[in-house]
Amino acid sequence: MSTSERAGARKAPPAYEVRVSQVHGNGVFARREIHAGERIIEYKGERISWPEAIDRAAARGGPINHTFYFSLHDGRVIDGGSHGNDARFINHACSPNCEAYEDDGRVFIHALYDIEPGEELNYNYALIYDERHTPALKRLFECRCGTEGCTGTMLAPKRRRKRAT
Repeated sequence: MSTSERAGARKAPPAYEVRVSQVHGNGVFARREIHAGERIIEYKGERISWPEAIDRAAARGGPINHTFYFSLHDGRVIDGGSHGNDARFINHACSPNCEAYEDDGRVFIHALYDIEPGEELNYNYALIYDERHTPALKRLFECRCGTEGCTGTMLAPKRRRKRAT
């Protein structure tokens, strides 16, 4: 095989890289153009129960909002901080360029639209928190995405209860 044939057989460059983010800590950035609908990465980590997730957060001395947890439909959690991958560094944005969705117990991150090289990848965490959304709680879950339409929080809006008429 010639050098040019070997060069043609090389893998495509990775779609992303992890580096420091202006939004928060580390972030994941496109290394090449990523096309709308493209599956970018699977969110991996140890699968644990919610009670175990709460215990782990307490043992680490931090609130549950500063973890790499991803909730699954079956009530379990993926702990990206334990046997996780680079997907755990994808930051939140209120107007995201990616979406996360679960397929048969696995979570995949896909591009919502074409993403240019150098652009930070993000998705809306839409964190569900049952407690009252007080100003103090909103500060704990502060959003720094800076996107148009930023709500200032990573929390999903509370659902309003219907009043009996």
